[in-house]
Parts: sequence; structure tokens; C-alpha cells
Amino acid sequence: MKLNYKIILHFLGLLLLFNGGFMLLSALVSLLYKDGVTLQIFYAGIITLAIGLVGMLFTRNHKKEINKRDGYVVVTFGWIIMSLSGTLPYVFTQSIPEFTNAFFETMSGYTTTGASILNDIEAMPKGVLFWRSLTHWIGGMGIIVLAIAILPLLGIGGMQLFAAEAPGPSGDKLHPRITDTAKRLWLIYFGYTAAETILLQLAGMSFFDAINHALCTLSTGGFSTKNASIAHWNGQPLIQYIIILFMFLAGTNFVLSYFAFKGRVQKIIQDEEFKLYFKFIAVFTIIAAVIIYFRADVSASSVNHPMVLGEAESAFRHSLFQVLAIITTTGFVTADYTMWTPFLVVFFFGLMFLGGSAGSTSGGVKVVRHLILIKNGFLEFKRTLHPNAIVPVRYNKKAINRFIVFNVLAFFILYMLSFIIGSLVFSMFDIDFKSAIGLSASTLGNVGPALGDFGPVNNYASLPSLAKWWASFLMLIGRLELFTVLILFTPFFWRNR
Repeated sequence: MKLNYKIILHFLGLLLLFNGGFMLLSALVSLLYKDGVTLQIFYAGIITLAIGLVGMLFTRNHKKEINKRDGYVVVTFGWIIMSLSGTLPYVFTQSIPEFTNAFFETMSGYTTTGASILNDIEAMPKGVLFWRSLTHWIGGMGIIVLAIAILPLLGIGGMQLFAAEAPGPSGDKLHPRITDTAKRLWLIYFGYTAAETILLQLAGMSFFDAINHALCTLSTGGFSTKNASIAHWNGQPLIQYIIILFMFLAGTNFVLSYFAFKGRVQKIIQDEEFKLYFKFIAVFTIIAAVIIYFRADVSASSVNHPMVLGEAESAFRHSLFQVLAIITTTGFVTADYTMWTPFLVVFFFGLMFLGGSAGSTSGGVKVVRHLILIKNGFLEFKRTLHPNAIVPVRYNKKAINRFIVFNVLAFFILYMLSFIIGSLVFSMFDIDFKSAIGLSASTLGNVGPALGDFGPVNNYASLPSLAKWWASFLMLIGRLELFTVLILFTPFFWRNR
């Protein structure tokens, strides 16, 4: 089956239209705040819109069918095209004049990694900061899922794109029609963002800070408008608790949020992944809180303000915040956790491989894959004793197809290989061992803060240029869950059949 190049280009043009539209929204924010870069962002938006429109016009007579191979190409190149065009506001405003840095920041935005090369975030124009947060928000739920919501206007079915965008083992759908699923997901996503914005403003944030942090929380991104990230509000615990709540929601399968709004709470309580996700957070928070309370000085590791409440509450809040920030791959920081004893450094490094729930905006391996691996591991003992017995892996009381189990095993092996290769490549740039493994785990898992020279209170500005391109590649394959991108490097993918 040949690739349908016309529909691929048509769809890429559509994505550029979306990108250009969001740039114009950022230009409006720039105009409202009179930050002096309105025209530059406006020009970036117009150029992006023009290229997208030309691409769509030249391919308007496309064959309105999209197969699985087309879907993989659209998703991967869609992400790259969006990241390339997304550099324009940075370059035109001279906020990030060097293209490598601009691309790194943009890819980090769309993949919701939150790794930044900016040394002084607070000096950036408001329009640029808003654009930076928007790249998170767009990438969080997925550019492709957004576009699927309007595909009926083009007469195109979008199931192949949705599968490529969200290739995890969870196949839950809210509605039989994929476009209706996308619309419902985006409605929940938008609703949560609006709710968090209002709550953060009521808790004491300015409207600009509130909307930017809401955009970055729900996307599990991690960009902040402050140099100290959320530690800037260490004197206002309520703000941090609000962000904790929405990080938890963002790391939960959005299908469960839909069930909650429909009053089907039993579906949430019975969901095995949700229960394990909740238990992980509870247990890891208690472990971290106890160690922080007895052995670590949170005030000393705070990036900005000392603690104002009791030591026990402070230890609990900071441990819960950082556990959630890393498990959900949001990457916000309230303190430098690399100063919280060597055990906690290794502990948080391990959490980078966990990830949130399937169907959430978080990165990482995902809790459901760990659950299937654990269950399959235990069943191997049974199969050893009873080799002729048929013992299927069960998830939510249903037997899982063995091909899904094989897929999860293959994903985990590929993920660990990618981590090892990623670390080796970083070490080739004379980066020390601790920093190299931290960089690889953080960029592949779309976490943001790493270890060593690239820890929670540092940024990625000192990373060599070639290493930034490698980090961008790891962010991309991590965000699209490996197979979607890596399959393009196999020779059989490009063979016409």
C-alpha cells in the first residue's frame, strides 16, 4: 500500500494553520501587555498560516483515505513541522536568537518535557512566555487529537491518527466515533485549565501567572513564568496544593474524568491502573516525607523562600509535590531534591521511569505497562510449575490479548535500550555519568529536571549544541512512545505493497 503523500501534506498544512492561529493569540497577549514584540509574533503567525494555507490548497484534491502508515508519518512529521514553525516567535523576537536553542525550547514545549535553555525567564516578553506555555498546552493532549475533532469537515476518518498519537495499551473510548472522543477529551482538558486558572488567581497568583501555570500543569509540561518555578510561591502553600491537585488529575486517564462527570464513579474505583497510580503516589510520598522530616533540611534546599508552616506539613507538601511532579512528568519544582540525601536522589531518579496513566497527558512508561509487566512476571512462576496451563494476564477482570503483553514487553525493552543508548551518546559530549543518565531518563520520559549539572535548579543552556539535538530526538520518541517514530527507521515501513 502506497503512502498517500497528498493527504499527509494536506494534514501538515492543517497543523500549521492551528499553529499560526495560536501564534496570533500570543500576539494578542503581547499587545494587551504592551511588551514590544507584538509585530514580530504577529509576523510569525502570518507566515505559518500562509505556509499552511498554501500546503492545503495545493493538496485539496487528495484521496480522502488515511491508512495506518500515513498516520505514523503524519504524527511524527507533524510534531517536527510544528516544532520547526514554533521556533519563529522566539527567533523573530530575538528572545532565543540561536536556532538550535529555539528548536530545543520548542520541542521541549510540544513534547511537554519542560527542559529549558532560558537563564532569565522573568526577563522574557509576556507574549513570548504565553507562546511558550501554549506549546505545552497544544502538545499535552496532542496536536493530532485536536485536529481530529474537525476532520469531518475535510471528509477524513481519523482513527489511524488517534492510534498513532496514543499507541498505549489502553483502548478506552468515550464514544464510538473518534471525532466525538477527541471533542470530549478537549472539553475536559479546557475545563480543567479554566478551573485551575481561576483557583490559582483566587489563591494569590496574578492572572497572567495563573493562566500560564494552568496551561503547563494540565499538559504536564513544567514551564514556569518564574526563574524559581513553583518555589517562587513557597510562602503560599495553597497555590502549591492547587497545582498538586491538577497535576494528579492531569496524570490520570482523562476517560476516568469523563466517567466522573457522568456520575459513573464505580468505573473509577474499579480501574486497576488508577488504584495502582494512587497507591504509588501515596506510598512514595510517605517514604519521601519521612526521610525529609528526619534527615533533610527543606528550607536549605528551597530555591527561593524559607518554609512558613510546621516542619511536618512542609515535609509532606514538598514530598507530595515532587513525587507527583516526577511521576506525572510535569517537572515543576518547589525545592532542590538533589540535596535531600543520596537515597532520595536515586529514589526520584527511579520515579522518572514510572510515568502517569495511559490516556493522560503525562510521559514516561505509564502505570498500566508496569502493572501488566508485574502481573505477567508473577504468572511466569505459575507457568513454570504448570507449563500446560493457559493462564492469561487479566486487567480490570478481563483477559488481555497476548499480543498486548508482547507489545508491552517489547516497549519496555526498547525504552531501556533507548535510555542506555541515550546515556552513552550524552557521555560522548564529555558529560559526567550522573548528568548523562539523568539527561537520558529526563528527556526520554519528558520529565524536565534531571540530575547533576542539569538538576531541578539548573537549566539546559550549557548543553553542547549537538547534545541539544540528541535531547530533542529523545523528547520526540519519548512523547510519541517510541514505536510511532522508530518504525519510520525500518526499511519495511517504506516498501510499497
